[in-house]
Amino acid sequence: MSQNLLGARIKAMREARKLTQDELARQFGFKDRQTISAIETGERRLSAEELLLAVQLFGTTVEAFTDPFLLAGNEGRFSWRQSGVPAEALANFEGDAGQWIGSFRALAPQVGTTLPLLKRSLGLTTKSSFEDAMAAGERFASDFALGEVPARRLIEVMEQDLGVLVLMVDAINGVSGAACRLTELDAVLINRHEPEGRRHFDLAHELFHLLTWDAMPPEHAEESAEISKLRVEQLANSFASAVLMPRTVLARFGDWAGMDVGAITAKLNSTADALAVTASAMKWRLVDAGLIHRAVARQVNDAAIRNNGHVSPSREAPPPFSKKFLEVIVRALDEGLLSNRRAASLLRVTLDDLPELYQAHGIDASMGL
Repeated sequence: MSQNLLGARIKAMREARKLTQDELARQFGFKDRQTISAIETGERRLSAEELLLAVQLFGTTVEAFTDPFLLAGNEGRFSWRQSGVPAEALANFEGDAGQWIGSFRALAPQVGTTLPLLKRSLGLTTKSSFEDAMAAGERFASDFALGEVPARRLIEVMEQDLGVLVLMVDAINGVSGAACRLTELDAVLINRHEPEGRRHFDLAHELFHLLTWDAMPPEHAEESAEISKLRVEQLANSFASAVLMPRTVLARFGDWAGMDVGAITAKLNSTADALAVTASAMKWRLVDAGLIHRAVARQVNDAAIRNNGHVSPSREAPPPFSKKFLEVIVRALDEGLLSNRRAASLLRVTLDDLPELYQAHGIDASMGL
């Protein structure tokens, strides 16, 4: 059991409950806060009796202090994009998500995968305009060379250039995605069963939160119906639209002026398909970019651009988690840092399903078995 881990967990739980070191020292029966400070920094060992007392004081379990795969206290701060999810159900799913992210945080350095040293920031605040957010999105697409179809390269850039862990997950009903901020790591979770265009937009939206977290921390649970009323969420949407549909990319599809509503509707659907976004998001992006008038956009029938004009949305889901994540799991198995049984439990699959999961990401199924 790592003393540094215990100390970090004590600190995380103390801060989550907004307790000072003096207040917690009194609850432990220590004479001064220096003892708590020494425990939190790993300079002083926590005895078995003190660990059990901590369990009682914080109303939790021993595993909450000792399991490196868990996110305890405020070690991980989540912002969920959800609609109508009961608080208890969301808390339970957040526990699962915390284990996935926590396992990567714990195992990656042990198998030679470095965590990012620095975190990037957009330099925007709540006083920034929507035009500022869109300009930041345009710059992001250009600086990171997202190419002709930005949605297709966004995950690669987030993982390789920004060091963000991106996981495609089987989310509970009502959850479309989440951003998670840790001291050592940023992560995004996306419901892999959402339509493709929605997944891409959610990914870019959550990226905005990670890049502006310190300046404007997002709500813990963003209610979808309320998102349009919250300025931070509006800024996130403006940024996401510009990242996925920068002006340089839109210019490839020609001029929209002088077209009647029927022609605009057809072009919206075909262009949205080509850029792997939703036609609805594209319509308002064109308005913001000054390529069509708002009055014209309002004439477009929402039903005609639903599912980009297709009878039903494509529900072909990407494989669970990510190749980057599973490669760390497999290397941990090979090095004896993780058992197959623990891996299967963590990934919420059976032992027999592990090879298939690896193969879905092009990882040799014989590894780790």
